[in-house]
Amino acid sequence: MTGAPLPAPRGPLSAALLATLRGSPVPDPPPLPADPYGDDLQLSLYVLYELHYLGFDGVPDDREWDPRLLALRAELEARFLHALRTDVPVELSATAAQALDELQLEPVGEVDGSLSHFLRDHGTLDHFRQYAALRSLYHLKEADPHAWVIPRLRGRAKAAMVAVEFDEFGGGRADEIHAQLFADLMADLGLDTSYGHYLDTAPAEALATVNQMSLFGLHRTLRGALVGHFATVEVTSSPASRRLAEALRRMDAGPAAVRFYTEHVEADAVHEQVVRHEVVAGLLADEPHLEPDVVFGIRTTGHLEARLAAHLLNTWQYHRPAQEKDQATTA
Repeated sequence: MTGAPLPAPRGPLSAALLATLRGSPVPDPPPLPADPYGDDLQLSLYVLYELHYLGFDGVPDDREWDPRLLALRAELEARFLHALRTDVPVELSATAAQALDELQLEPVGEVDGSLSHFLRDHGTLDHFRQYAALRSLYHLKEADPHAWVIPRLRGRAKAAMVAVEFDEFGGGRADEIHAQLFADLMADLGLDTSYGHYLDTAPAEALATVNQMSLFGLHRTLRGALVGHFATVEVTSSPASRRLAEALRRMDAGPAAVRFYTEHVEADAVHEQVVRHEVVAGLLADEPHLEPDVVFGIRTTGHLEARLAAHLLNTWQYHRPAQEKDQATTA
């Protein structure tokens, strides 16, 4: 697997960054974008993070540790992290156990703001293609951002984290790696499975959900937040995956598409218990002072997912073409 082509810029900052990565002389950096959740900042941050994954075609591998790019990344991270801490405050009395329990409260009946409920009850195959195209930015590297926390854990938490990640990476079988299962889903839906293919069509709300994982993963000081994010994914995955599998069956999607979510229904129901009682509890037994960070990771994950859900549901429910629609449905 090779890196994706560099994307198109979305503002002066990303334009300057992309020109630099293409080998142009380094210009004076433009002012940072005012909106920490906006396209220009989130695309720039995504591009800088991607240098730590598969990189981009034509960009030398050593740009990963270019001091000027790292300095820019630090500025953008500070802006993004400040916005998250401002928008998602964590009270001193909050506990990780309570925050995870809140995630397990399943609503009944018609649910506003839930992508999985909308797709199950009202979505079309075209909606699901759009959704899968956006999610490919994460799922084609599923488990990679969370792997960065492994050397920052010890004992009980580390052993349990490795056990869950081993499942995510296919238990030693390349064809069972969850990223490959998602590629199979995409192929079943008629989407392009190339890594990073849908980057240009993803709105800032989708980029932010992936950037959050990279932000938490690349900083040891945010290890508690990454564990909180990981726990949120595992706790919410099983019921959401059940609804998405039901949606795909209703849409008469192919077996590979359905299988990705049925696999997560079973696997993540087990993972949830391991993460709650071994990874999170193990981390907090070793480092109890990280509890507010774990809660922060849980709540900011919900915050960013809610922003993405609102963007997509607003697009779908009011029949406006999504930013990614044309490419997602014709690939």
